[in-house]
Amino acid sequence: MKAAVHTMYGPPEVVRIRDVDRPVAGDRGVLVRVHATTVNRTDCAYRAARPFFMRFRTGLTRPRRTIMGTEFAGVIEAVGDGVTSFAVGDRVFGYNEGAFGAHAEYLSVPENGSIATVPAGVTFEQIAPAAEGAHYALAFIRHAATRAGQDVLVYGATGAIGSAAVQLLKSHGVTVTAVCAGEHLALVRELGADRVIDYTAGDFTKDEQTYDAVFDAVGKSTFGRCKRLLKPGGVYVSSELGPWAQNPILALLTPVLRGRKVKFPFPQDNQEIIRHLQKLIESGAFKPVVDRHYPLDQIVDAYRYVETGQKIGNVVITVAPKH
Repeated sequence: MKAAVHTMYGPPEVVRIRDVDRPVAGDRGVLVRVHATTVNRTDCAYRAARPFFMRFRTGLTRPRRTIMGTEFAGVIEAVGDGVTSFAVGDRVFGYNEGAFGAHAEYLSVPENGSIATVPAGVTFEQIAPAAEGAHYALAFIRHAATRAGQDVLVYGATGAIGSAAVQLLKSHGVTVTAVCAGEHLALVRELGADRVIDYTAGDFTKDEQTYDAVFDAVGKSTFGRCKRLLKPGGVYVSSELGPWAQNPILALLTPVLRGRKVKFPFPQDNQEIIRHLQKLIESGAFKPVVDRHYPLDQIVDAYRYVETGQKIGNVVITVAPKH
């Protein structure tokens, strides 16, 4: 099969399209013929091994997993012994961080992994980007104990995480203020935001309204700057470590002070979450935003574009599997 392979850490150019052995389903696993995948911030971070400490998980001098790709959508080609939840021919999508492998024509995943069937009427290209940004957004919501009737500000509302967060928060009955660039105000309103702030027109941290939570979906602000936006007991959550890795440290210290606090969630990756997202997509409450499409043989260009920081929502890779 064809796969996007990297045997060293570095810029997008370390990725090459190569012919590699096709995986097998394995016991209690399924073999997926991949029709669509994505390139996202998670893929970029693992490919480049930034920050450096990631190498302790991925391989100190070179990557142990040479085929990247966390999100996938396709058709089950084969099932292993004892598999009862899925059958050959099922249309499925899911998330495979850690094991990776979705940047290829075939992918093997465990039956009990983050995999679910594709709702009727939804294409592979539409659903492939449904997991990465959304599972981070869902972690924000759950760790902040966000509930109906609260006010939440989402900074970076047009990215994969932010655009998912706006929609998931609305599905929870939350009043959402979204922060984005002026040219994207209409898009964010379409996602359901109740109020939109153009960060190019002024400093959003000077907003006079206060919030039960601030979700920094791009990791470009800090607790110090956003603290004044929080109600007493409010929560700041970021998708990044922050300057000098302050966010995990503040997540330990601020709860002791019993005031406004930082939470730094470590997202779970399981079937309950992917099936929750499946139901939201099926109901129409969540629709991943797609910016661009690239074929698998242009995946290096996709990496370059994602790393410009200019993408809106998600970048989808279409894969042409061998039959």
